[in-house]
Amino acid sequence: MLSPNIETFLGCDADYTSADLVLFGAPFDSTTSYRPGARFGPSAMRHESFGLETYSPYQDADLTDYAIFDSGDLELCFGSSELALEAIQERAEVILSDGKLPLLMGGEHLVTLGAVRAALNHFPNLHIIHFDAHADLREDYLGVQLSHACVLHRCYDLMGDGRIHQFCIRSGDREEFQFADIHTDMHKFSFDGLEDVLQPLIAADTPVYFTIDLDCLDPSCFPGTGTPEAGGVDFPSLLHAIQQVSRTHVVAADINELAPMLDASGASTALACKVLRELMLALARNRSN
Repeated sequence: MLSPNIETFLGCDADYTSADLVLFGAPFDSTTSYRPGARFGPSAMRHESFGLETYSPYQDADLTDYAIFDSGDLELCFGSSELALEAIQERAEVILSDGKLPLLMGGEHLVTLGAVRAALNHFPNLHIIHFDAHADLREDYLGVQLSHACVLHRCYDLMGDGRIHQFCIRSGDREEFQFADIHTDMHKFSFDGLEDVLQPLIAADTPVYFTIDLDCLDPSCFPGTGTPEAGGVDFPSLLHAIQQVSRTHVVAADINELAPMLDASGASTALACKVLRELMLALARNRSN
């Protein structure tokens, strides 16, 4: 008997009921401030994931060891950021209400706000671990407050001081860095200080939202993104940091800002797929312990 031809990310073909992690895509890039194309990231990652094995030699674990369900891409309104965010929040709410971990594939970084809103409804004492080249702390960008350049400021508006922990940041205007000095926990340029941040979160079993903007990576290894910034980290450093963060009580996560057509070699998409595989395995292992 034939089955529907539905493309999922490699190894993420469990049924929803049994799944502990639920993947979903938010193909949205309507507020991109430089080079668009991140809306095509989720579909490219699914398609190219079959160039990988399900097994990770880094973690000695296999995607087939865990029940992960890929629920596909949302159909989002490109003419309204708020309607798009509402759809993302609604999907994340369903997944969280069923006791599962929503893992969002962007899309531009603004999509994070929808999932954070949902996570805060379930976990009011939520903290955010944020990997990025950019501070994303602008009050507005060209008069617009719902922008990928403002997403962490909008999260701050919901959460307040001391609950957003930022790493690898190497770009932003002066006001963003001044804002961070007072209101967020920013670690510029690298993952230095990550373990010190994580220890109290682990000890208190604090719920964590984990957001990875792939442009935290140096553009020499990841050029396929809308706003590349020289001076980023390499893949082994990112992998180690993901494994560290996965020891916390991560309740939701995302990976975003792959713009596949901006790297015709396909190397950026392949790297994004590998990061996602390692992220899923790290989170799944921690939740099963």
